[in-house]
Amino acid sequence: MIAEYVGRALPSSRPYVVGREKVREFALAVGEGALVCTDLDAARAAGHPDLVAPPTFAATFTIPAMEAFLRDPAVGWDYSRMVHGDQSFTMHRPLYAGDEVVITLHVDDLRSRGGSLFLTLRFEVADTAGEPVLTGLALFVTVVPVEPS
Repeated sequence: MIAEYVGRALPSSRPYVVGREKVREFALAVGEGALVCTDLDAARAAGHPDLVAPPTFAATFTIPAMEAFLRDPAVGWDYSRMVHGDQSFTMHRPLYAGDEVVITLHVDDLRSRGGSLFLTLRFEVADTAGEPVLTGLALFVTVVPVEPS
């Protein structure tokens, strides 16, 4: 089931609007001290159109998209045995409060090693004009249950 998705891109998400208060709350929650993330006047004085979201802010809207895919019964991924192995973000430009972005999820790789499945998902985040904002990679690992002999 999951193997059928390898090499495929899923349909893009509906637009997600990056909220100013969400950016501010996230920055404060993760201890981001840059004023451009919490103070609109400081962000504009630095040449930004609005608050700058910390790079990991993208997790607030990309993780739910990945989770929805992984929990879909048609995908056949055992979410109950899963751990999050790795995650990375490559920023193509800053993510700003007020941006409207869409996520396109790609199923890049599925490997089996030592009784576990390793699934690599890539998500491309673009603004609604199609300009790239960031690329993320996530590795998920699940233990394959052993059939009794």
